[in-house]
Amino acid sequence: MTTSPIRLYRHPLSGHAHRAELMLSLLGLEADLIEVDLASGAHKAPDFLALNPLGQVPVIQDAAVTLADSNAILVYLARKYDPSGRWYPSDPEAAAAVQRWLSLAAGPLASGPALARIITVFGVKANADKAKAIAATLLEFMNTHLTNRAFLVGEAPTIADVALFSYTAHAPEGGVSLDPYPAIRDWIARIEALPGYVAMRATPLAA
Repeated sequence: MTTSPIRLYRHPLSGHAHRAELMLSLLGLEADLIEVDLASGAHKAPDFLALNPLGQVPVIQDAAVTLADSNAILVYLARKYDPSGRWYPSDPEAAAAVQRWLSLAAGPLASGPALARIITVFGVKANADKAKAIAATLLEFMNTHLTNRAFLVGEAPTIADVALFSYTAHAPEGGVSLDPYPAIRDWIARIEALPGYVAMRATPLAA
């Protein structure tokens, strides 16, 4: 186990950073949260680029290990700090199912609910109608999948749930309503009830 706090470089409104923060907390790991001021361009400063040349949060430092990319961080934390294998199962079928959701998190989730939220919250110039259409397709798929299921893979939460949670829960901030998706709303409530759950900061657009 870790002997000193893991350093997490993050922004409080980043869903990608929240994935890492949530996973650390769910695993009961002590972490130093280091704010990266994206508005001032701190993520493009030389000292941060030395940690992640792509200039993106999150980044973690765990002793000699420096790691970027939220999904990669989830895999690392689960593999290193969850000896039970619950969060990232080793069974081939379950592991493949988790990987499928990680791919969806990096694809339709990022270009759908996440992008719609970024457009609204941060004023990024992009096609909001296209992002909302992608979001609707993904959320309908998730809602159907979660009907009669507690979690995305198996009977217990995995890193798949962590990867999909933040931007799904905060989709309304991008003008994407969750009202049509009761199974997703129930799933969100189950994640929020987990021991160690920490919320991502909401914006005034959350209602």
